[in-house]
Amino acid sequence: MEEIKINHLKVKTVLTKSNLPIAGYSVNPYVGCTHACKYCYACFMKRFTGHTEAWGTFLDVKHWERIKNPRRYAGQTMIVGSVTDGYNPQEEVFCRTRAFLEEMQGSGINLIITTKSDLVLRDLDLIKTFPSPLISWSINTLDENFKDDMDRAVSIGRRIAAMKKCHEEGIRTTCFISPIFPEITRVFEIIEKIKDFCDYIWLENLNLRGNFKADIMGYITEKYTDLVPLYEQIYSKNDMSYWMALDKKVAEYAATNGFLYVTDEEPFLRNPTGKPIIINYFYHSQIKQSAKNR
Repeated sequence: MEEIKINHLKVKTVLTKSNLPIAGYSVNPYVGCTHACKYCYACFMKRFTGHTEAWGTFLDVKHWERIKNPRRYAGQTMIVGSVTDGYNPQEEVFCRTRAFLEEMQGSGINLIITTKSDLVLRDLDLIKTFPSPLISWSINTLDENFKDDMDRAVSIGRRIAAMKKCHEEGIRTTCFISPIFPEITRVFEIIEKIKDFCDYIWLENLNLRGNFKADIMGYITEKYTDLVPLYEQIYSKNDMSYWMALDKKVAEYAATNGFLYVTDEEPFLRNPTGKPIIINYFYHSQIKQSAKNR
């Protein structure tokens, strides 16, 4: 593993207006992410930061001016970790995500945290003070070998254990099954594994954007040769039939098992049965921003 280059960066604010459909603000306490996910869309950030290092080998630690009057953001949704993981391993040392949570105490914001780490458990004392916090873990496999091929984050087992712990503590949880690798990600096996301690299940397809397309296609060619024609069909010919078929299967599964299955337009519905809500983000071009100020 390459040595991680750590820089310290002074910024005016850690809050950024968000174009995501589920949040009005993004909070990224770091630039870069040392999980080094091979499929990470956030590697595009290098175009704006001047980094020439390989993605996953650098981390800029942000130091911002203290947030003034946090209560002015009451009712706004803020998502921590849209282009980094606020709980990458270095957070244990630098505590920049924790600093944000401390500054926003009593603000009344709707807090969402997305992560691939169980380090988030360290901050449950702060997270539980927010009105109705939501923590999401990215889990796109139960196969630890495939996981290790794709990222340097903690094991899938540790992520699932953290999700269960947060659920037991009364915090809403999401399993973000993303990105779904066609015929590699076992969507229904993952759902069966986490359904008893998960409030939401977000589904997102593997979208080969940017420079990592060649790397992923090379990996498929080497490790999953029989899937090459399918991946060529999807990612060279833009054939959406695989996702349409999976969409139908998930809808049938949800109907059979009492889950709600909805579009991205209403991401925070409550299921009166207490079972998870499955939300489909397969069709990126159709994602709307109607919920960004929730």
